[in-house]
Amino acid sequence: MARCHPRTRPPQPQSKVKTAIDTSVLYSIFQGEPGHRAWMEILFQARAAGQLTICDVAYAEISPAFSTQAELDQKLALLGIAYEPIAPAAAHLAGTIFRQNRDAGGPRGRMIPDFLIGAHALLQADRLASIDNGYLRQQFKRLKVLTPP
Repeated sequence: MARCHPRTRPPQPQSKVKTAIDTSVLYSIFQGEPGHRAWMEILFQARAAGQLTICDVAYAEISPAFSTQAELDQKLALLGIAYEPIAPAAAHLAGTIFRQNRDAGGPRGRMIPDFLIGAHALLQADRLASIDNGYLRQQFKRLKVLTPP
């Protein structure tokens, strides 16, 4: 796993832009995948602009990469990422968009957790850091998605 050194801690927020973090970004960083440094830079910039959050679904998805909850919580804290559960309105929106996607013949590979993460970001944050292949922008048209340049 890639290490997060104390000297690389993100700066404290100076404004109120909230960025939700998708599981794909955390996997890239924690596993040291190609491109993880670009994601670290994006998170540093996002943290400087405001708060970083992870919803309960993304937290559950990244949990198997860690031996203990304490280890995961420590890594998230080093990155300045706070836990934020999905609000009922976001959960309802996710279900609604999921159903519309299925009714329109959308791919069956997308499961409800993807929609929950997108809806959480749309209603409870200002943007989402995610490895997006177009799905998020298609299903959540008003959602601002952060990706490396």
